[in-house]
Amino acid sequence: MRFSWALLALLLLVGACAEVEKQPESAGPAETAVDSVSTAEETPKFKNSTLKYLANRKLKPQPTRPLNVKSKCSHRDAIGTTTKLDLLVKEAQVKTFAAQVSIKGYGTCRFNLADFEQTEKLPQALLKHKRDDGCLVRMWEQGPKVTIAFNSCPKSCEGDAFSYLWPIMVEQKSGRCF
Repeated sequence: MRFSWALLALLLLVGACAEVEKQPESAGPAETAVDSVSTAEETPKFKNSTLKYLANRKLKPQPTRPLNVKSKCSHRDAIGTTTKLDLLVKEAQVKTFAAQVSIKGYGTCRFNLADFEQTEKLPQALLKHKRDDGCLVRMWEQGPKVTIAFNSCPKSCEGDAFSYLWPIMVEQKSGRCF
């Protein structure tokens, strides 16, 4: 008897937490034509709260222009990850690219331009690995910095290092990396 009451209470609690999808109200044909005209003129309703806060800002899109960056840097962060980068990109053409990221306790990732072919220039410089399908290196401008991101390249790393690999950021003017 005690078990059945507990089960009943649990089912009621789960049922109370369930969400029901709200169905749109149907309108007659005359109302639909009027509503569609007024809805097109109104500002859109945001479902996501983040978009609601971004709507009132005067954000401008990043201009699409050829990437130009030069960097020969090394950096060691607080947890012991060491990054070495030699990069030269002129007018979105990658001329030099050698990156080595040693992640303390997990291994090292190595990327070299000789192992890649450039498949795109705009809006991002895109390098595709010649032998490892799916391995991509993307480079793009993000304000005063350039981001170098690695996608699906675990074969370029020792052990489980790729699981801990973050993008490399480069200050465009100074060439400093972090």
